[in-house]
Amino acid sequence: MNQSPPRRHAVVIGGSLTGLLAAAVLAGHATVTVIDADPLPEGPAPRRGLPQGRHTHLLWSGGARAMEEILPGVLDALTDAGALRRSLPADLATMTARGWIPRRGGTQFTVSCSRDLLDSVLRARVSALDGVGMLPRSRVRGLEGTADRVTGVRVDTPGERDRLVAADLVVDASGRGSRAVAWLGALGVDGVRRAEVDSGLVYATRIFEAPAGAHAAGFPIVNVQSDPRMPVPGRTGTIVPIEDGRWQATLSGTRGGQPTADPELFVPFAKGLRDPVVGELLEDRKPLTDVAVTPGTANRRLYFEKAALPEGFFAVGDSVATFNPLYGQGMTVAAQGLLAVRALLRDRDLAAPGTGRAAQRAITPQVATAWELATSQDILYPGATGMEPKAGSGLLDRYVGRLMTGATTDEALSAALFKVITMSGPPTDWLRPSVVWHVLRASERGALQGPPLTAAERAVAGLGPAR
Repeated sequence: MNQSPPRRHAVVIGGSLTGLLAAAVLAGHATVTVIDADPLPEGPAPRRGLPQGRHTHLLWSGGARAMEEILPGVLDALTDAGALRRSLPADLATMTARGWIPRRGGTQFTVSCSRDLLDSVLRARVSALDGVGMLPRSRVRGLEGTADRVTGVRVDTPGERDRLVAADLVVDASGRGSRAVAWLGALGVDGVRRAEVDSGLVYATRIFEAPAGAHAAGFPIVNVQSDPRMPVPGRTGTIVPIEDGRWQATLSGTRGGQPTADPELFVPFAKGLRDPVVGELLEDRKPLTDVAVTPGTANRRLYFEKAALPEGFFAVGDSVATFNPLYGQGMTVAAQGLLAVRALLRDRDLAAPGTGRAAQRAITPQVATAWELATSQDILYPGATGMEPKAGSGLLDRYVGRLMTGATTDEALSAALFKVITMSGPPTDWLRPSVVWHVLRASERGALQGPPLTAAERAVAGLGPAR
């Protein structure tokens, strides 16, 4: 009588968005234990281990589509819970480095809500999957195994210290505070190369009560970006409508121009951006929270794929790379990378030799794309430290700059811009002949001179006539 192979067991370190998606990907191939140091709340609630959860999180369409493939129906579940789906650029009033983008149609979108709501919806769906178990309030002490193979983790749980949790595969999704390099070092694995580009960016976020009628009117996301060509600190401001009739406002500034936690300075900072519209919209709005400030938002990348990793291990999400949050890439990079891992596992045993290393390589293209997009801009700001631009990047930067200028007047270039920004297509799409044709004819003639808010939207927000 033939016996079926033993059921595999996988451990995922980290119970936030990336860890939850990793568990969903692995659930069809193994029983899965998700380990997290925090209590895992039933509904939307802040967690100590996710301090950046207080800030604005936009889920770009490239990431949203990947999440939907991993967890069918999750986008409807998010909107049912109060998340808002916005078409891009139709529902976005954004001033890029090259000017205002007209609000015309488009095939891309974003899902906006608080990070607490986003994680809670995913947590409910993933914890309901067969074979997925949660181990909250438990801290991983280290990896079990050797330099050749990881065989599990050692964990301090509420009821037991230094408990061994055996696993055929361990996935580190513990985020910015990951200790994977130290854990691997304890097994005798070293040589994980690190890169960093730090513009000194600081984020400050406060939630406000939205004006009456703003939600019903479909008020857009409003965003004023900095211009890295200018030899001054880069300052930005964004208002994102989220669930429960609230506006989540996030300000940022690079070295020498950072926002502070002083609530009296929040609106004046916003009014001092390249366009004052964010500050004008927030003026006289009722604040619902204090100002949350997060420093230390450097772009950081660990090249696990180039190291001699042991069998039975790989890292994903912010454990591998963190990006300037301004670009909104982190969640999308994680979701797309795990979708690639899911494809890899379709015809491969997760305990087979080389699986962990193959998974690490599978997520690398998404990481590399986001890294180039983020760092090529951040290194330009005054006082930025880290990797210098690659040789020949100046020519490409000028081309992309011309494309962005054209996007202020040309709908085809606007569509091309948002396809890449939302990670719905690779940057090489910008070099397609049809796009190049439009870039060569790019012009700012007729570009908008002020925020593209409708008269009805300005009235709802209490603004006067357009400037």
